[in-house]
Amino acid sequence: MLGQLRTRVCVCSRDNGAVSVFAIPAAVLAHAGRLAAALPVDVDIPELLTGRAALLGLPQPGQVSAGGASRLLRARDAWCALTLSRPDDVAAVPALLEGDDVGTDPWPAIADWLTNRDADTAVARARLLGMPAAVLAETSPAQPDGTPLGPPAAPRTWADLLVVELASMWAGPLCGRMLAGAGATVVKVESPTRPDGTRGGSPEFFDWVNSGKHCVTLDFDNPGELRALLAAADVVIEGSRPAALARRGLGPDTIPARDGRVWVRITGYGTTGERAEWVAFGDDAAVAGGLVGGTGDAPHFLGDAIADPLTGLTAAHAVFEALRRGGGELLAVSMAGVAASYAALPDEGTVDVTPHRPAPRAPASGLGADNAAVRRLLESRSAPC
Repeated sequence: MLGQLRTRVCVCSRDNGAVSVFAIPAAVLAHAGRLAAALPVDVDIPELLTGRAALLGLPQPGQVSAGGASRLLRARDAWCALTLSRPDDVAAVPALLEGDDVGTDPWPAIADWLTNRDADTAVARARLLGMPAAVLAETSPAQPDGTPLGPPAAPRTWADLLVVELASMWAGPLCGRMLAGAGATVVKVESPTRPDGTRGGSPEFFDWVNSGKHCVTLDFDNPGELRALLAAADVVIEGSRPAALARRGLGPDTIPARDGRVWVRITGYGTTGERAEWVAFGDDAAVAGGLVGGTGDAPHFLGDAIADPLTGLTAAHAVFEALRRGGGELLAVSMAGVAASYAALPDEGTVDVTPHRPAPRAPASGLGADNAAVRRLLESRSAPC
């Protein structure tokens, strides 16, 4: 069944505290619906954009994101965003501010620090420390960029495709979930020492994004088994900074060629130059692309980490189109670039979307639960016909 834009939306007063709504630009809903309609899997766009908020009971965002980890703050000359979602980000705040007196709540000190600094300078310092940060609307629109990776393959059914997912959190795993929904075999690869961070959060959200996949643990620093898995893959979803895999000999240029392979790289800001090293999460990437609500004097976050689900959908659509052409492509998908593309759509007003809980899904596999099954799968794929 082709994807459909289901219109489970509620147009209602934003002053009615009894109703939780997320204001989403109508053009965003419409364009996402057009991408979904081309996929061989049913996609509920309002659920895609608000499902996590419904599962976690998240509030409407303002200048604090729905998830609470990101803030829109005014620097001396412009608005910028900073995300403190990881312990390492919080630990880096004293170095960012060049002082130890931060207090238990770092945000007031960060806001004071920004008032005396230009946004570009402040964000550059945060990025130097590996923190997710962005200047409002600093990124230009960017569609998925495809370059040749190898020869195409004859048409294949979804049931014949092996997808290896080297991604965590939301955008990459969402792409993998859509390919699994189309009928592909999806293998989610995690490090035994650093699993997907969403495993430690809401089980319902993890199941929503990862149900239906084979979950394996492999040693990225001793990557022989992982190389064999990647060599057998028809599709690879990569969600880390490209240099991290290249250092281990796990990039698309070092894994043995396979006709028709599609390798999709999902990054915050692209795959070349210093931008390839910039960290991004869904809310700050949306700010970088200018995908915010409100006015220039008082911008606010849109939706819940909106660049994540939009990027996951965009990546899935790009993979589908590449496979339709026979594959043999390396696809680069930038979260900030995707957000900027949606921000550039004509202003058609907003729709208040009432978050609703996704239908319950079967529990996702436990960490490393499918190692033996995937080894057998690789043996069967390498066996002579």
